Amino acid sequence: MKRLALLVATLLLAACGQSPAQPSPSTSAAASASEGPIIVFAAASLNKAFPAASAGLNAQYSFDGSSGLVDQLKGGAPADVFASADKKNMDKAVEAGLIDGTPAMFATNYLVLVTPADNPGGITGFDASLDGKKLVVCAPEVPCGAATARSAEGAGMTLKPVSEENNVTDVLGKVTGGEADAGLVYATDAAGAGDKVKVLDVPGAKNDPNTYWIGVVKGAPNKAGADAFVARILGEGQTTLATFGFGPPQ
Repeated sequence: MKRLALLVATLLLAACGQSPAQPSPSTSAAASASEGPIIVFAAASLNKAFPAASAGLNAQYSFDGSSGLVDQLKGGAPADVFASADKKNMDKAVEAGLIDGTPAMFATNYLVLVTPADNPGGITGFDASLDGKKLVVCAPEVPCGAATARSAEGAGMTLKPVSEENNVTDVLGKVTGGEADAGLVYATDAAGAGDKVKVLDVPGAKNDPNTYWIGVVKGAPNKAGADAFVARILGEGQTTLATFGFGPPQ
């Protein structure tokens, strides 16, 4: 019995002398990034690609036109990450003191013309066949609207849309819903619509793509999560973005 008691006492002393296991730096960083959701304000054209590219991260999204998202950030809306579909709106965010550090380009995209699959308006391309037809485009202040204006100017065309939408998703929705004969959207949106649309090239659009930019919002509630999200998009997320049709950063 004395030997047994001595053995138990020895084991207890050894256990008390051990220091608790310390998490590795990588474990600590992962834990910090997962504390609470990562609030991401992102251009509407990223509404499918971003959730796929950030799988495993606790991200919550607000998708809208880039200009509208900047307005929300200026109004004090809380966010950790901002991703714009053009440099112009990212520059506005930077100039307003809304971005922490230097934003990074992470993708490119370009315009195409889409019609409903059966092409009821008989559209033949980005040409005179659009005259008198129900054409839907993005508003001028939205990146896809600015790209539309550049394309029209380059082609020497004067577009007369029946509607100007605040984001590219709404443009696509009006075409697939049969409310429009044609619409100007990004190639990635057209690809996502599959056989619901007929896709026609916009001359020169591939040579003048929109560039996508991402940055951490100043005062981000979840700074560690924001850093982890941006790192994912600039790193392994590039492969996923490519599967959705986004081009690499230039």
